[in-house]
Amino acid sequence: MTETLPAPVPIPREPRPDRDLAWVLCRACDAMVYAKRLRRSDSVCPECGHHHPLTAPERLAQLLDLGWDVLPTAVPDTDVLGFVDSKPYPDRLRDARRATGLDEAVLCARGRIGGHAVVVAAMDFRFLGGSLGAAVGEAITLAAETAERTRTPLLLVSASGGARMQEGILALMQMAKTSQALRRLDDAGVLTISLITDPTYGGVAASFATLCDVIVAEPGARLGFAGPRVIAQTIGETLPAGFQTAEYLLEHGIIDLIAPRGELRGALARLLSVAEDPALVGEPVDVLVRDAGQLPERHPWEAVRAARRFGRPTTLDYAHLLLQDFTELHGDRMAADCSAMICGLGRLAGMPVVLVGTQKGRTPAELPRRNYGMPTPAGYRKAARAMRLAGKLGLPVVSLVDTSGAFPGVAAEEQGQAVAIAENLRLLSGLPVPVVAVVTGEGGSGGALALALADEVLMCGNAVYSVITPEGCASILWKDAGSAPRAAEALQVDARSLLGLGVVDGVVPEAAHGDHLAAAENLGSALVGSLVGLSRMDNASRLARRHQRFRAFGAPAPIGDIA
Repeated sequence: MTETLPAPVPIPREPRPDRDLAWVLCRACDAMVYAKRLRRSDSVCPECGHHHPLTAPERLAQLLDLGWDVLPTAVPDTDVLGFVDSKPYPDRLRDARRATGLDEAVLCARGRIGGHAVVVAAMDFRFLGGSLGAAVGEAITLAAETAERTRTPLLLVSASGGARMQEGILALMQMAKTSQALRRLDDAGVLTISLITDPTYGGVAASFATLCDVIVAEPGARLGFAGPRVIAQTIGETLPAGFQTAEYLLEHGIIDLIAPRGELRGALARLLSVAEDPALVGEPVDVLVRDAGQLPERHPWEAVRAARRFGRPTTLDYAHLLLQDFTELHGDRMAADCSAMICGLGRLAGMPVVLVGTQKGRTPAELPRRNYGMPTPAGYRKAARAMRLAGKLGLPVVSLVDTSGAFPGVAAEEQGQAVAIAENLRLLSGLPVPVVAVVTGEGGSGGALALALADEVLMCGNAVYSVITPEGCASILWKDAGSAPRAAEALQVDARSLLGLGVVDGVVPEAAHGDHLAAAENLGSALVGSLVGLSRMDNASRLARRHQRFRAFGAPAPIGDIA
């Protein structure tokens, strides 16, 4: 049934004195820019790339397809505190409305981006610094409630100096009110996206701006709770270069991606596409080998060498070869972005999926930058964040594993490496969506298992999976790392052995070394076949099956006989 919404309100036409100027001074590079040229580039300086502020109406016009409607919002004219600084608060509101043509510091609309439905709330810094007051909090909450009622993704565009001081404690309460509205969207399984523009501080940064599923930022946009001047004065330290900018925050795991203004529509459309449920493209082809007797016999050490051979497809290779509209997500939202862990959203043969996987690197120079594929605690927390998003949106999880193990450094231990792995195991054991894990190269110990507690565990024909590396086992038990081949044989790390033990459910045939397209085709067929079967099961049955799968390992009797 189609919902009937209130009639759209007219689009505000705000006064812009700078529109009459022929030339504009870029405040970033001091270049004189032809005003019409600046407007044609969505207010991005053609000389230095600085993103000049957009008004809320301009922002909506830039992002939304033609035919969007402004949502009506209540704008109370109450001055509960009777606040007066250099002028009474009602006078400040009246001046802001006259100067901007807006009723308040946010403008809400319903429309589409690249054909995908979305509810948008865009803030306007010109209106009292984009401050969060009762009217703004009410508008944001109403937009969230519209998104919940219509099951439409919500996009929040932030530009704010923080809570509105003239409204005192009532402004502070808007942080709770809007956060509560975002939580309801979590419970409803509705995608939320935050777009950070410059600047976003205080109560907005500490509530709805950073509570969304995906956080996108414009280049150079600043985000933080306290402003840099307050921080510097409080702690008496020189702040690092680029502090609180989008680039700094991406490195420190707070935001997911940076999108220049000219690429924003495309980036947002790709994200919104996963909130839809398109039909499977084509019929799945069963390529898996499920009988160990059909696999050739060979020494397990040969498999170890093959699994480590440089030039095998990486998680990112598979992501770009298999997934349409793939968007990589970054950061653990706490402290760091681990480059050894890849997470993202995309569509596999038309099915929206969440991808997690380890990344060793494509080139010798990339290997150390990726930490040789050994994730830190931040990497496992990033993967957990992506998997929780999959659970919220009801999307299957595809996990690709190629790691010698979790990073064993001092910093990793200080940051809780064991806890991060354990938390992932607990999360996966109850994640209410289909999960398929594939060991594509090395599957090393708990660092691999943290991504592989799945409904179906597959491995490539030349992959290996073990409790410890053969060299580590040989050094401990034989006191000789040179006995690694002997250890590999004893550990039975190869695909044939593991399929026979029931540790993996199927083996993906290997293509010729270096043929990434053929490898991706085989893997894609295996994944689609597994996911289609798992998606036909109800959640309770699938979770019970997953539990029984791992419950059976080491049990002294068939699982059906265990009380």
